[in-house]
Amino acid sequence: GIVAAVAGYLADNDTSTIESNHFNDSVGNYFYMRTVFRQDGANMPPIEMLRDGFKPIAHRFRMSWELHDLSGRPRLLIAVSKAGHCLFDLLHRWRAGQLAVDIPAVVSNHDDMRSFVEWNGIAYHHLPVTPETKASQEAQMLQLVEEHRIDLVVLARYMQILSPRLCEALAGRCINIHHSFLPSFKGAKPYTQAHERGVKIIGATAHYVTGDLDE
Repeated sequence: GIVAAVAGYLADNDTSTIESNHFNDSVGNYFYMRTVFRQDGANMPPIEMLRDGFKPIAHRFRMSWELHDLSGRPRLLIAVSKAGHCLFDLLHRWRAGQLAVDIPAVVSNHDDMRSFVEWNGIAYHHLPVTPETKASQEAQMLQLVEEHRIDLVVLARYMQILSPRLCEALAGRCINIHHSFLPSFKGAKPYTQAHERGVKIIGATAHYVTGDLDE
């Protein structure tokens, strides 16, 4: 009855569902649901009232849930090293209006991507790093996160392993684009690992960064 309860609540509040995805994890015994809706009448309440009104349904089904306003644009800090293909794709989608975000800054431990980033009108911060300077370099990254009110840090082929301290500070708001299919082929040279195993499919995955590498 979860899908019916959610759909009924949204319909009763002058909204129209435009996307609804469900997944049942039989191993963990969890049901996952993601619903996108928009206003479909003059009487749709403000989002805070929608949240309050949904709480009894969430309590009845013991949900862990969130409700987000998609008109808000997350603020991204992109981190990159020397390889630019992930960065190029992100900025292309951003410029084309396919990625509804704001990108106030890009940070890198190398200077290779500066001209491309600045050509796109984005501030470029070159923060070189060595084992001796890693702590201070990461402190500068955190300072940029604070200064620019960053919602999400995106590691776009940023070839540095974040320290446990930085992982903790960015918990739940740092995504790594990994150039292979996780959970296989973690760490360095994943394409080489995949080729050696005879894998015939290539691609990429993305995951939230934790203190456990590529988990």
